[in-house]
Amino acid sequence: MKHLLSPARAVIEAAALARIEELTQAFAREDRRDEMTTDEETIDRRGELKAATRAAWALGDYHAFAKETVWELGEVLVRACGISPGQRVLDVAAGTGNTAIRAAEAGAQVVASDLTPENFDAGRREAAAHGVELEWVEADAEALPFADGEFDIVTSSVGALFAPDHRAAADEMVRVCRPGGAIGLINFTPEGLISDFFSALAPYMPPLPEGALPPPLWGDEAHVRELFGDRVESLGMTRSSYVERADSPEDYRELFKRTFGPVVATYESLADDPERAAALDRELIEFATRGNSGPPQGPAEYRYEYLLVVARRRAA
Repeated sequence: MKHLLSPARAVIEAAALARIEELTQAFAREDRRDEMTTDEETIDRRGELKAATRAAWALGDYHAFAKETVWELGEVLVRACGISPGQRVLDVAAGTGNTAIRAAEAGAQVVASDLTPENFDAGRREAAAHGVELEWVEADAEALPFADGEFDIVTSSVGALFAPDHRAAADEMVRVCRPGGAIGLINFTPEGLISDFFSALAPYMPPLPEGALPPPLWGDEAHVRELFGDRVESLGMTRSSYVERADSPEDYRELFKRTFGPVVATYESLADDPERAAALDRELIEFATRGNSGPPQGPAEYRYEYLLVVARRRAA
């Protein structure tokens, strides 16, 4: 799979979207050349990583960001999975509920899980506005706190792909899905605009933990087939796209700076380095200008390609 890593190489560091400066310092203090770590030390580092991830995603205003960008994808995923009344549904890395709320509107019994519970209040308010109720549970996509086969359908819309251990996330989604049930995902593709966005951020991000994979790799068909393997009896994958809009490239950059937690965290880490912060400003406006496919008079438009995945877990 070397061909997969080449177009995504610039985004390897970008999976560090969920890292903040204290994590960088913690890793910088380690000398891995001669040090043999114990299992306890490994667990401690994983705990630091998860805490930093949660802290980064809690910054800004994720609900405002999602409503301006990925919100429509929830309806797409619910429709693709055929979610219907009476089904038990788990939405992984649910954010503020763009998929979970739509599943509840379809009549399902829904659990919305996410590593960052700080976003749940906004999700509850949005669910109430839609006239539905669902359960909100703090959960790591790599270690879901649910029983084997507990759900009829497991979904994740541009969420679980940010878990650095793709294999662990895939294993967990398969595990909690009942035999014969469905797993539905929307994942950004490596060839799409998201890689250009991540590339703009990469020089300003801390290094990734060893073994972490770039989020857009989840949008490659061969990678998804390898992750699920023979545990699924069918695997449908379709490429499509959606458009995000802003009044101008400058407004698009400001949306990320104001609301998207990982970008907010990046700027906070550069608070004592105004030159690098200004350079990041330039990188993001260049991305927003370069990626704009809208009409000259505006608004700015950004077309993101994604892979829609619907897998059926093997019944036996």
